Amino acid sequence: MEIIHLTGIDGARNARGTVVVIDVIRSFTVSAYALAGGARECLLVPTVTQALALHAKIPGSVISAEEEALPVDGIPISNSPTQIKNADLKGRVLVQRSSAGTTVMSAVESDDVYAASLVVATATVRACLSMHPRLLTLLASADHPEDHACAKYMEGLLRGEQPDLDLLLQPLRDSERYARARGGSWPGFPATDLDLCLAQDRFDFAMPATKHADCLRLTAVGAARPKS
Repeated sequence: MEIIHLTGIDGARNARGTVVVIDVIRSFTVSAYALAGGARECLLVPTVTQALALHAKIPGSVISAEEEALPVDGIPISNSPTQIKNADLKGRVLVQRSSAGTTVMSAVESDDVYAASLVVATATVRACLSMHPRLLTLLASADHPEDHACAKYMEGLLRGEQPDLDLLLQPLRDSERYARARGGSWPGFPATDLDLCLAQDRFDFAMPATKHADCLRLTAVGAARPKS
């Protein structure tokens, strides 16, 4: 199996084979906690306007959105796993828009796509291996250390290795961005988001994406969904 690493929108346009789109902080961590918390599905769109329109069409749906990593006026839930974990999502649909994950995934042309983050990394690797792909693209949704760390961790697992995730995540922990988030003063970004995002393999399901006319649909596939 050939494994290639790409990043961002440009990478999405060049992704081939089975594609795993990675957004650790925070979009696809939000998706995982939503599905673990009982959401039927997560619907991904690239713009806030599309998110609001889709939310309006689906009775009882919940919307999560941010722009440039900041909350959007009128949308109480930002791109925050803490907020999602505390929301009532059982049997409901989560509509998601984020600056990196949902936007990058919308640019991928492959029909064989997974959303991933550290909380579902091993389950996603198992799902990919079960398909025996000749080519697999690990696509970091942004040029952030945690997305690259997750991609390297997943590549190691795909090759039968046991990567040192703590070592891979050290560049994140050394960054100003991490210190700012840990300080708890970032609007829409509770400090607790970091621990939720970095909870390695918390959930035992993968999140395949299927294309629909106005969105991408994520569901949980694998073991029974744990309580959030």
